[in-house]
Amino acid sequence: MEHVRLGRTGLQVSRLCLGTMTFGLQSDEATAAAILDRAAEAGVDFLDSSDAYPLGGDLASRGLTEEIIGRWLRGKRDRFIIATKCFAPTGPAPFDAGNSRKHIMSAIDASLRRLQTDYIDLYQLHGYDPTTPVEETLSALDDLVRQGKVRYVGCSNFLTYQLVRAIGRSQTLGLARLDSVQPRYNLLFRQIEREMLPFCEEEGVGVIPYNPIAGGLLSGKHAHGAPPPEGSRFTLGWAGQIYQERYWNARAFETVEALRKLADEAAVSLVTLSVAWVLANTAVTAPIIGASRPEQLAASLAAAEYKLDPELKRQMDELTYEYRLGDAAR
Repeated sequence: MEHVRLGRTGLQVSRLCLGTMTFGLQSDEATAAAILDRAAEAGVDFLDSSDAYPLGGDLASRGLTEEIIGRWLRGKRDRFIIATKCFAPTGPAPFDAGNSRKHIMSAIDASLRRLQTDYIDLYQLHGYDPTTPVEETLSALDDLVRQGKVRYVGCSNFLTYQLVRAIGRSQTLGLARLDSVQPRYNLLFRQIEREMLPFCEEEGVGVIPYNPIAGGLLSGKHAHGAPPPEGSRFTLGWAGQIYQERYWNARAFETVEALRKLADEAAVSLVTLSVAWVLANTAVTAPIIGASRPEQLAASLAAAEYKLDPELKRQMDELTYEYRLGDAAR
């Protein structure tokens, strides 16, 4: 497994990052451990989580994913780069969410406890908080770095202007800079190519895209005429509706079918091809791959070694160009 620098930092991470949001709901602890084992065997040492996971759960299940990872990490913490996030509600009070100093300071201690570690390699804001001054948020993150609880900081689900402003303020104030961003990015959602990716490449911001196979739609296994299968990302609690709104439409299915034909002609899995396409963007550091069963990882892991033919990439780009336009991320 190739390793690359995270943005302009000196931190080396595996070319693929393992997402863990299925752990604790779609995947029980034994299955989650098997997924972690499989990824580690393939050389993946970059693990991404959040205090909001498992995806689709409720307040009672928040943090369960981190607990599962913490138990698996016993005795091998120093062999892995651990990334997690805060922002989503973790309790019933208004101050149990967002990017305020109060919530960040509470959230980091809770994550450290669940992960059974005394530091987080990459601590990320899981969303943008318009009710908290960005200076307050950045100052709190800077304190975590200075205290040694966090090595690097980043964000997820920020719009380009929000990322640019946050980085600008951190540089002006001499605070720890956001060194990475997690945007949604795949063949069916390419809007970030217009502004965010050029900015990140120019400024040395690491890009860790999620949804590289569009919640499983780019596996080619779903049929538009049938309802979303139970147990899939498209029926997962409150998150199921979000994923259906993102991808479950006739045009997306038509595009997937056209991409599947290209994959068949190239004698490669559509999943492998889709992840390899994300990897081919020079601004991308490490796509986040995931699974609810260990055997599902194989096709995504294969993308790290797959050499995407330039002509095939051109055809994929042309076929999905419409997804470079359109609305901002939902």
